[in-house]
Amino acid sequence: MGASRGMSLFLNLGHTLDHLLMLIFPTVVLAMGAELGRGYADLLPLSLGGFIAFGAFSIPAGWLADRWSRRGLMVVFFFGIGTASILTGFATGPWHIALGLTLVGVFAAIYHPVGIAMLVANRENVGRVLGVNGVFGNVGVAFSALIAGALADAVGWRAAFIVPGAIALGVGAAFVLFTSETQAETPLRRSGFYKASRADLARVFAVLTVATACGGVIFNAATISMPKVFDERLSALTHSTFGIGMLVCGVYLIAAVAQLCVGWWLDRRPLKSVFVPVVALQVPLLALAGTTESYLMLATAVAMMFFVFGQIPINDAMIARYTAEEWRARAYAVRYVVSFGASALAVPLVAWVYKSSGDFKLLYYVLGTLAFITFTAALLFPTEEEKATAKEMAA
Repeated sequence: MGASRGMSLFLNLGHTLDHLLMLIFPTVVLAMGAELGRGYADLLPLSLGGFIAFGAFSIPAGWLADRWSRRGLMVVFFFGIGTASILTGFATGPWHIALGLTLVGVFAAIYHPVGIAMLVANRENVGRVLGVNGVFGNVGVAFSALIAGALADAVGWRAAFIVPGAIALGVGAAFVLFTSETQAETPLRRSGFYKASRADLARVFAVLTVATACGGVIFNAATISMPKVFDERLSALTHSTFGIGMLVCGVYLIAAVAQLCVGWWLDRRPLKSVFVPVVALQVPLLALAGTTESYLMLATAVAMMFFVFGQIPINDAMIARYTAEEWRARAYAVRYVVSFGASALAVPLVAWVYKSSGDFKLLYYVLGTLAFITFTAALLFPTEEEKATAKEMAA
C-alpha cells in the first residue's frame, strides 16, 4: 500500500510538472518582448512546435509503454523535460527558443498516455483517482503563471525556464531511487470495463473524438490567452507580470476543485449524467468571458475554467471504462494525439485573433461555439451505461 501511494504521488507530481513546463511561455512572453524586440502576437507562435509535439509524440510514447516499460518511459519523461526546459532558458534568440519549446513538448507528450495508464491500472473505480490527478495537473497550470511571473520579474525570463527544469530533474532522480521494475510494472489484469455493443462503442468513441478535439482547443486557447486577457482587462487590479501570474494562479487553483467534484460524481453517477451539464455550462460562460472586464471578468474566468477543467477527467474516464487494460496506454495515446493536436491550433488562433482585432472577444465567441458542438455530441452519448454499470456492481 505504501509503495502504491508513493508511486501515485510521483505520477501526480509528474502531471504537475508536465503542465507547468508546457505553460511557462504564455506568461514569460509578456516579459521577453523588450529583449527580443518583438511583440506578443509575433512571439507567441514560437510555442507552436511544442504544442504540436505534445500531441504527435503521444502515439510512440503509448506504443513504447505497452511494449517496453511504462516506468522506463516515466524516467525519460522527468529527465527529458527538465533538461529541455533548462536548455530553453539558455536560448540566444527566437529560433533557439522555438527549438527548446519543441523539445519540451516532445518529452511532455510522454506523460498522459503513460502516467495516466499507470495510475488507473487494475482499478475498478477511476473517478476519484483521475480527479486527484487532475487537481495536480491544474496546480501545474496555475503555478506556471505564478512561478513564471515571479521569476521573470525578480531574476529574468530565463530563470523561469531553468528553475522549474531543475526541479523536474530532482523529482526524476527521486523517482528513480524510489521505484524498481517490480514496483512499477505490476501484472496487468482484466479490470472491469463496460462491455458495450459495437454500435455503442462507435458512438462512444465518436463523441470522445469530438469532445477531445473541441476541448483541446478550448483548454489551450483559454490557458494561453488568459495572462494577456488579465493584463489588458484587470489593469485596475495589477500592473506587473507577477501580479498577473498571481491572479491566473488563483483562478486555476479554485477551478481545480472541479476535478475532485467531477471525479466523485463519476464514481457514483452514469457518465452521461455528469458529461452533459459540465459541457453545457461552458457555452454561456465562454461567451460572457468575451465581453466582461475587471472583477466581473475575474469571476467569469473562475466559473469558466471550473467547467473547462471539469471536462478533463470525464474524457479520461471514457477511455478507462471502455478499453481493456493491456492496450490502454495506446488508447490514451490516441486520445491525447487528438487533444493536443487540436490544441496546437489554439496558438495561431490566439495570435491571429489578437493581431487582427486587438482584443479577445472573437476568440471567446469561437470557443463558446466549440463548447456548444461538444454539448450536442454529449447528448448522443449512450445511456445504456447506467444499467450495465449496475449489473457489474451487483456481480
